[in-house]
Amino acid sequence: MNHAIRVHEYGGPEALVWEDVPLPAPRPGEALVRHHAIGLNYIDVYFRTGLYKAPSLPATIGMEAAGVVEAVGEGVTEVAPGDRVAYATAPIGAYAEARSIKADRLVKLPDAIAFEQAAAMMLQGMTAGFLLNRTYKVQAGQTILVHAAAGGVGLIMVQWAKHLGATVIGSVGTEAKAEIARAHGADHVVIGTESLPERVKEITGGAMLPVVFDSVGRDTFLTSLDCLAPFGMMVSYGNASGPVSIPDIGVLAAKGSLYLTRPTLATYTARREDLEGSAKALFEVVAKGAVKINVNQRFALKDAAEAHRALEARRTTGSTVLTP
Repeated sequence: MNHAIRVHEYGGPEALVWEDVPLPAPRPGEALVRHHAIGLNYIDVYFRTGLYKAPSLPATIGMEAAGVVEAVGEGVTEVAPGDRVAYATAPIGAYAEARSIKADRLVKLPDAIAFEQAAAMMLQGMTAGFLLNRTYKVQAGQTILVHAAAGGVGLIMVQWAKHLGATVIGSVGTEAKAEIARAHGADHVVIGTESLPERVKEITGGAMLPVVFDSVGRDTFLTSLDCLAPFGMMVSYGNASGPVSIPDIGVLAAKGSLYLTRPTLATYTARREDLEGSAKALFEVVAKGAVKINVNQRFALKDAAEAHRALEARRTTGSTVLTP
């Protein structure tokens, strides 16, 4: 028996349907993974609503999970039955009790990493890692801005950036979330964004910032640009408030010859060696205790709709997992 959450038509959380699905035998190059925990991420909302299109409908959504390999297809060398593994890459399909996936997209879990911890950190943690170490290589002594600093990626970024020696300004929506960001190392926390450029100017003595990491999207994009120093980089990596639209690329010139990038984990882990390197870097900072992974919410996989409602209402902090 195998169950999955599937979307038959794009829509709200009610579009998530719990139903029986066949147990997929692994094809050549694939491994069958029995999930022990599944990560909840905002990209799942995008696939549910149709902002990001599934290859076809009905579709099983979800990008991230951890579990045990039950079988492998012909030619698989990366993993073997019995291996503890995790993944956080396309194609979608993680909202299931078991699935087959390309074996070269799996990474083996160190013994010290529990299934829930792995499912809670692979997508968010590797995202934080490539943003801070590759998209913009944060240096000790720099001051940076992290939006949604009490969210899943945000909390990891705050801790990891502090480990790198940066001063971190966190932007959050409520005082409760401000306390969470401070508790995880944020040096300065700003509630709301109306006064954000003024606060950044005050904190930096007028120098402004070399980089802003923004997962919120439409509501914070222009404000984020106003926080950057000349030649600063705007890293827009999410659309929690809606997709970003730039009416005139000249705004980047007017605000100081700024750089803009829209990176994705899929691109940064497309090569096997990059995937393994990203996972290794994440496992190392977690093993050192420099980054602590907080599983603050748990839902049964069959209750994924309720999990989506909590996520979209911004009632979640840290990471959330679904359990089959």
